Amino acid sequence: MKSLSPLCQQPHIRVGILTAPQLHFVLNGPYRQDLQAVSGTQSAQCVNGAIQWDGREYSELVFRPEADGATVTLSDVTIGLRFHWQRQEVQTFGGTLRIIPDGDRLVAINVLPVEDYLVSVISSEMRSTSSLEFLKASAVVARSWLFAQLRRKSVHSDHSDKSECSEKPYSPENSETLILHWYDREDHTLFDVCADDHCQRYQGLSRALNPQVERAVRETHGLVLSCDGEVCDARFSKCCGGRSNEFQYCWQNVRIPYLRSVRDLYCRTSDADVLRQVLNDYDQETTDFYRWSVMLTQQELQALILSRQGSDVGQVLRLEAVERGPGGHISLLRIVGSRHSLLVGKELEIRRTLSRTHLKSSAFVAEALDICDGVPQRFRLVGRGWGHGVGMCQIGAAMMGEQGHSYTEILHHYFSNVSIEQYYC
Repeated sequence: MKSLSPLCQQPHIRVGILTAPQLHFVLNGPYRQDLQAVSGTQSAQCVNGAIQWDGREYSELVFRPEADGATVTLSDVTIGLRFHWQRQEVQTFGGTLRIIPDGDRLVAINVLPVEDYLVSVISSEMRSTSSLEFLKASAVVARSWLFAQLRRKSVHSDHSDKSECSEKPYSPENSETLILHWYDREDHTLFDVCADDHCQRYQGLSRALNPQVERAVRETHGLVLSCDGEVCDARFSKCCGGRSNEFQYCWQNVRIPYLRSVRDLYCRTSDADVLRQVLNDYDQETTDFYRWSVMLTQQELQALILSRQGSDVGQVLRLEAVERGPGGHISLLRIVGSRHSLLVGKELEIRRTLSRTHLKSSAFVAEALDICDGVPQRFRLVGRGWGHGVGMCQIGAAMMGEQGHSYTEILHHYFSNVSIEQYYC
């Protein structure tokens, strides 16, 4: 197996935090914008495609800290965008704040060293009171995913490998519309990664104050998963539901050797102490992550399909799984209507189509209920798991850590054909 070509030093990462017509922020300590010393409460707005700040217009603003411990606090940062826990927070960040215009809005970008970024990611993705071995495994996975995305961005600088969207419309000759969407990470052009669930949760210093997390990152400094001389595109989700999914059932039709489906006996837990360690406050609002059910009336389902896909299929007669991954996650769903039918994929598009926010996962079975004249009046979706199910199951990995497994054992359980290598010192 080929080894990695290591980097010379730790890189910096550009994280997109917030996009809005106006930005309100506080510089907590001395900063410098170009040659100007600045601190305290600030605001900037987008005017005619330029940044208006401090009575002047700019094409870019870069606030660099001038002292250790200087931070910037941003208001109205959205977390959980379009998920059922969506809300706004005030968040504080270390490093440099860069502001650029994008059309009629401004983009706030945090620039900081990768290891500092990871401390916040791990604390933002799950509670920092988890076992050290679970946190170390999470650090290696998050670091690996990050560098895999940076590699893909450099290889596909023309963005030809961006999120796919294909659609075959309804016609009299074809009574079935195909809607095939998947969503990946290559569509960020102004920064490397975003700060929300679309990439990895990064919520600044507000959730990065636990020494246990800092220790986990420090003790795995520069370590990544590798396969055949490349950093692994390591994925993770909250709960796989008992068996993990595979890459090609969520994204491109490519089999990735280290993202194979594995049986997971660890994530079926009701241990409240462990769950409190793993899940942030807003994640604890979701209690039925391993087994769940959703009831939809005929009217609700028709309205969802019309709203999400712009298609009036008539009365919904059946929901049929055309393709499932080995973990039971549906990647292609047929919605049979009295007027015409839809084929919807992949897993996230299915979850969005059948819910006002998102279904917890696409690993479900649809039961038709109260059938009258051949038309179900209700559908019950009985499912398992939370998220796409690919790669490391966070709740399962947390349980492994609690039971005494090392971080290397956790990683080798969820990822096949991998090595753990030093990518930079």
